[in-house]
Amino acid sequence: MTHTLIIGAGITGAAIAWNLTQRGEDVTIVSTHAEGGLASAASFGWLNASFYLSQAHYHLRHEGMAAHRRLTERLTSLPTTWQGCIWYEAAGAAQDDTAADLIALGYRVDRLTKAQIADRLPALGPVPETALHFPEEGQSDPATLARALIQASGAKVIRATVQTLTHDKGRATGAVTDLGPLTADRVILATGTGTPALLEPLGQNLPMLKRPGLMIATNPLPPICPVILAAPEQEVRQDAEGRLHAPASAGHQGDHAETLGSFPVVVNATLVRLRALFPGHEIHFAHQVMALRPVPEDGLPVVGQGPIQGLWVAVMHSGATLAPVVAELLAAEMTEGSESPLLASFRPGRF
Repeated sequence: MTHTLIIGAGITGAAIAWNLTQRGEDVTIVSTHAEGGLASAASFGWLNASFYLSQAHYHLRHEGMAAHRRLTERLTSLPTTWQGCIWYEAAGAAQDDTAADLIALGYRVDRLTKAQIADRLPALGPVPETALHFPEEGQSDPATLARALIQASGAKVIRATVQTLTHDKGRATGAVTDLGPLTADRVILATGTGTPALLEPLGQNLPMLKRPGLMIATNPLPPICPVILAAPEQEVRQDAEGRLHAPASAGHQGDHAETLGSFPVVVNATLVRLRALFPGHEIHFAHQVMALRPVPEDGLPVVGQGPIQGLWVAVMHSGATLAPVVAELLAAEMTEGSESPLLASFRPGRF
């Protein structure tokens, strides 16, 4: 039986672990942080393909949504729901262009009038003249999902910090940690922003962008946001406990900021935007999660065979949408030897 060492316990490492154990593989996960990871815990958790950077990226993201549905069929208690999204981050001709582009790709898009928006979102204060509805889209809590997948996989989990990778005759053999060495037949880096430091000694350059992410949760509220809402002012979703979840940057997916600013200022600004969206409700800060998002230099996933045999790389934003499909495809590549066309544009060797 092949023994795989996965470094990283976020949604990507967890999904790969589950897929490999379903194929009868022996898996160990090693992570500095608790199961669920850091970036996964700070994710907005919006599952979509309406945001994409290329056609190949769109198709991978769309298949990512399908992979989430396959997961929920296998593991029915997962924290994944499909309430759809109402989107009006652009208006007028730009909104029309977005609809046309997505429809041409085969995405499901409904055009909503002001009356239809108000009917679906009666708590919404400023109602736009038009919006797009993406009925296929959903939400999940990636950290909770990661913990569920790790538990379902039965993988062994070790809390330790990986210092360096080990290899012999051009093949990965494991890792050295602060608790000692770990050996394996295969090593997978699901290490987010920590990946470049592990690859550099092997001669692999992986440039990453600095993209801090801050996710804010509010006090529990009545059901006021039954869909994922993507407004120019704020992206927001509401969980089963009634808490609103909102990224500190208004346009989270396309945000290019390298710094967050003063914490109290950022939190208060987000609360002001939420209160403007849903006037008449007592919306207060409850807690926050902050982490560096793993965004490669070109914004696209980095997935596939690393610089030596037996070493694999899986780094991406957004892992919330992509992790299940990347895990499926990588597990097939590692165990069957065939390369997936869906991953052809995202190999580590492009850098």
